[in-house]
Amino acid sequence: MKYAVVIERGDSSFGAYVPDLPGCVAVGETREEAMNLIREAIEFHLEGMKEDGEGMPEPHSEAEYVDVLTA
Repeated sequence: MKYAVVIERGDSSFGAYVPDLPGCVAVGETREEAMNLIREAIEFHLEGMKEDGEGMPEPHSEAEYVDVLTA
């Protein structure tokens, strides 16, 4: 499965979260580290859901960039 991941750049770290998996988050010092950690977090999150007898949520979020004019 492929889930959309949102990455936010902070002053000293990068945060990542998955809109389709509430509570699935990660923080790393670099973008690469945050991406590696969120991948692990997704796998852990889905494994926990499976163990709890929950169904696997189908990904439904998408991401796009929008160009806007600024004054």
